[in-house]
Amino acid sequence: MYLFILMLFIGVVLTVHLAMNAQVGVILRNAKMGNAIFWTIGGITAIIIGLTSWESDVFNRLKEVPVWLLTAGVMGAALVFGIAWVMPQIGAAKGFVLLIAGQVITGLVLSHFGLLGSPLEPVSLYKILGALLLIAGVGIVTFAK
Repeated sequence: MYLFILMLFIGVVLTVHLAMNAQVGVILRNAKMGNAIFWTIGGITAIIIGLTSWESDVFNRLKEVPVWLLTAGVMGAALVFGIAWVMPQIGAAKGFVLLIAGQVITGLVLSHFGLLGSPLEPVSLYKILGALLLIAGVGIVTFAK
């Protein structure tokens, strides 16, 4: 149960983090530079955290990681930039419900097929109904006046 609460908390922190990144871009009047500053600080922090569990053998095992998996770093930087650029234009509520809808739909697919290390969890009628309700909610939040 605590892992579910932790993941909910991480979602809260992620939302605040991305909104902060967007605000830095607005204040700087340059979303790309704001994102670059965030990623520089994040990269330094990641290195410090990584060094707390230093294992020189990690670099030997790195050759076992398929190159396409390492593109996740590029994807992460592009995602955060895209969010930081779009959110001030469409608003946090619309931005995050669309983001969550995309995550839920993709999560269902990854779990259904057991992709990227996800435990195999077949899609059910109830899960499809939940996703459709989520999409309906996205539509209401996005287009309601």
